[in-house]
Amino acid sequence: MFSIEHWILSVERLKMMQLTSDLFPHTSKVFTVSELTRQIRGILETKFGAVWVQGEISNYKLYPSGHQYFTLKDQRAQIGCVIWRDAMAPLREPLVDGAQVQVYGTVTVFEARGLYQVNVQILQPRGLGLLQAKFEALKRKLEAEGLFAPERKRPLPKFPRRIGIVTSPSGAAIRDMLNVLRRRAPWLQILISPVRVQGTGAAQEIAIAIRELATPNENWQPLDLIVITRGGGSIEDLWEFNEEIVARAIFNSTVPIVSAVGHEIDFTICDFVADLRAPTPSAAAELIVPDTIDLHRRIDGCARGLASQLLNRVRDAQQRLDHAREILQRCLAHKIDSYKRGLLHVAAALQARSPARELMVRRNWFADLRRRLVASPERLLENARHRFRHVEGILRVLGPDATLRRGYSITTNERGKIIRTIAAVRPKMKIRTRVSDGEFGSEIL
Repeated sequence: MFSIEHWILSVERLKMMQLTSDLFPHTSKVFTVSELTRQIRGILETKFGAVWVQGEISNYKLYPSGHQYFTLKDQRAQIGCVIWRDAMAPLREPLVDGAQVQVYGTVTVFEARGLYQVNVQILQPRGLGLLQAKFEALKRKLEAEGLFAPERKRPLPKFPRRIGIVTSPSGAAIRDMLNVLRRRAPWLQILISPVRVQGTGAAQEIAIAIRELATPNENWQPLDLIVITRGGGSIEDLWEFNEEIVARAIFNSTVPIVSAVGHEIDFTICDFVADLRAPTPSAAAELIVPDTIDLHRRIDGCARGLASQLLNRVRDAQQRLDHAREILQRCLAHKIDSYKRGLLHVAAALQARSPARELMVRRNWFADLRRRLVASPERLLENARHRFRHVEGILRVLGPDATLRRGYSITTNERGKIIRTIAAVRPKMKIRTRVSDGEFGSEIL
């Protein structure tokens, strides 16, 4: 039997188990600190990705490595930020505590300290939020109209001969591009359309220059490519390349267009409409033309490949020729042997039937015949007379005259043919009848 104390203890244990179950749900996984931090980092990066954040800079530090660290805060919260050394172009003015800024970057976690932070890729003064909103609105509008559609992007020519460049003739961008183009493609013909790339009215100049370069006239031949370029700057400096008039000029151009505006982290509407976006002006020059040295290397490689193939083909042909020569020689030798055997056979046959031999045989035969004729002419003549008398006797007994003397007659028609049957005569036909002592004519009644 259970005592009251044991029952109370059991009830208390059950209450404790229930409380533990409520506080610690059933789970079979116990995370390490690294695993939990890594999963938190993955959730943050997946959930937020790249974002725009604005606030006040505090605790700014620039390290010898080139990395910059600061805290971005407002009245209620703060978040750590880092600008890696190569993440963005150098700023025109150094950062200081108290500056109001907008940053664009990815939300992540610094696992070593368990702190979440923003890896900054773009930084601009806070007052530029209106321009950014205008940029996003125009981007959505043009994208909905299909100006950014990948399927309308045209491939660039592999070996352009003539290109046009729309830029400021005094900027560093054109100097960088020309240096690269002269080194990589000295044959290239370059037509520069000078425009303003910043300030009021610059967008109209850029759009007009695009339309002019895309339309051939008596001053220049058709271009293979157009490049729009300028150096880096703030969103205000690059704003002319975000104007709708420039975007539509690029869209309506009949010539492929490359946009090389600003630095790698700078994006403009031109970049989205153009057939190709280059991260920098120098990179654009490397993208649009092949490298002369590389071309020579490829040509040399092709030449060596062709020479090797030609040598292999010549060797193969030589082997086939040698093989064919051997077969031909064997065939000729066989034919010659066959002809020799035939000639020997013919020579033997001719030798067997030699004219001289035949002539000698004939001469011997005639000589023998002559000797026989000379030796027995009288005998031969007597034999001939005897045969003649024998034949004459037969004719006297069996010849026609003998038959006529026995009372028979021979009747012929007008042409002298013997009439043997009644069917051979007709009325009024003249006939002749021969008897033993003559002949007489008569006419059929």
